[in-house]
Amino acid sequence: MRKVIPPSPLRLESAGRARRFFAGCAAAVRRLIVIAPIVAAGCGYHFAAEGSGLPPAAKSIYVAKFANRSRYTGINDEFMRYLDDEIADRKRLALVDNAADADLVLTGEIVFVDQLPIAFNSASEPTIYSQSISADATLIDTHTHKVIWSTRGVSSTEQSPVVDQSVVTTSPIFLQQNLRSQDIANLTDIQVAQTQYAASKEQMMQTLATNLYASMSEGF
Repeated sequence: MRKVIPPSPLRLESAGRARRFFAGCAAAVRRLIVIAPIVAAGCGYHFAAEGSGLPPAAKSIYVAKFANRSRYTGINDEFMRYLDDEIADRKRLALVDNAADADLVLTGEIVFVDQLPIAFNSASEPTIYSQSISADATLIDTHTHKVIWSTRGVSSTEQSPVVDQSVVTTSPIFLQQNLRSQDIANLTDIQVAQTQYAASKEQMMQTLATNLYASMSEGF
């Protein structure tokens, strides 16, 4: 018969310390989970562009047409539609047609637009392009005539496949299109390139507008 050796007092004391230690850790974790949302709120973290960085009294905004420093003619006009929609959708500021009627005036410029191949087939032909756009912007308080926010280089980048083999039919961009996965195989390379370029460009513009509004409204 095996002889059972009782644990020594030292082992029992060590085990007790270990249990107390892990119990203390668990309690600390539970307290951290409870207070984390409170700390985050107190420190100014926001999970959406709530407009907390804007003057509380500001209710209206005039968005001047952005200048275009890129080589893509009319890209600024296209972007303005996305930016106006983004501001209107947020419902924090009312868009007005005249700077004299606005509490805030937003000005800016498209500084960079580019399209570069980033993937190739065995014949060194491009299969995927990267589209990028960047903008600078400034926000002025019309009552104090002071710049209350400005940013440089807010950007957005999307990928644009130009052959059907490179199209990811489960991607969010593709799923937003009026196409099914089997439709892609029936399109010519030119049609694939045109449809995917348009979809990627739309997403790129929307993301830039969202990023710009978030930066402006939160003051970063």
